[in-house]
Amino acid sequence: MEASSTSAPRDLTALPKAHLHLHFTGSMRHSTLVELANERGVHLPDALVDDWPPRLQATDERGWFRFQRLYDIARSVLQTPDDLRRLLRETAEDEAAEGSGWLEIQVDPSGYAARFGGLTPTVELVLDAAREAEEATGVGIGVVVAANRTRHPLDAKTLARLAVRYTDQGVVGFGLSNDERRGRAYDFEGAFRIASNAGLLAAPHGGELLGPHSVRECLETLHADRVGHGVRAVEDRSLLERIVERQVTLEVCPASNVGLGVARTATDVPLRALFDAGARLALGADDPLLFGSRLVRQYEIAREDHAFTDAELAELARQSIRGSAAPDAVRKRLLADVDAWLAGP
Repeated sequence: MEASSTSAPRDLTALPKAHLHLHFTGSMRHSTLVELANERGVHLPDALVDDWPPRLQATDERGWFRFQRLYDIARSVLQTPDDLRRLLRETAEDEAAEGSGWLEIQVDPSGYAARFGGLTPTVELVLDAAREAEEATGVGIGVVVAANRTRHPLDAKTLARLAVRYTDQGVVGFGLSNDERRGRAYDFEGAFRIASNAGLLAAPHGGELLGPHSVRECLETLHADRVGHGVRAVEDRSLLERIVERQVTLEVCPASNVGLGVARTATDVPLRALFDAGARLALGADDPLLFGSRLVRQYEIAREDHAFTDAELAELARQSIRGSAAPDAVRKRLLADVDAWLAGP
């Protein structure tokens, strides 16, 4: 039964959920970034220290360059295998504290390969760290290997083949990230065909910095199972109907949309319109290190800025679980726990 208007709202940290849109370095705790930078002698700009979280605006190329530069600086503090293990353990601890029972973390091994012995050793290190974090926290973890839109499509094929080698060791999906304006989805069709033929989920970014056509390419060319962001699909009714028909999950990241200037305010993120149209949604935090908020805050935005009831918030959590690559037993348990959360006081 839905809580009455006079009842206290249910605790969103206790709502079981899956987190499907979280980038590797971007998941780092701010305190860990500062600590590691001090230990390693890495100078952090004020935007990552005193003025954190940084003021971002990536709707133009200069703004995106600044966002990417801050991300690269943050990544530079990860210098040893233990740093990567710590990052994943702390991320899993934070997810557990926020009610996540399943996490899919996205990593582009190319950004770490030079420091950790190449692409294959990097993937193996991340997978080992994920297993250790899962055992320590009880949060199930899958890894999405992501290609970079700004690199050559042949590099993406190399990553897809690498991802396929580890489908039985924790790699669950294949993604495509970075600035949409610098790499069209259709250029990466070959890489996604390799990944999809091996059973990996297709989860490219689209419809964030570019409009509905970017989402359409992800659907029609890359045969996406999920689309990272995808909020601009609301501008094309026929496209949105296609998303609903195909039951494609949109990984909507409200705080990130505001932080990058995709939406002016949290109220302007088309969360309600997408939900009411019947689209499957999975709320995500994207890069908490740069946007200053984690997963529960995204559910708070749905409640506070879009008037989602507890029943609707429970449905958002269910959609995140159904859109995940979690094993069937994990899905069933989490879905039952969502029902229990809603049935409780």
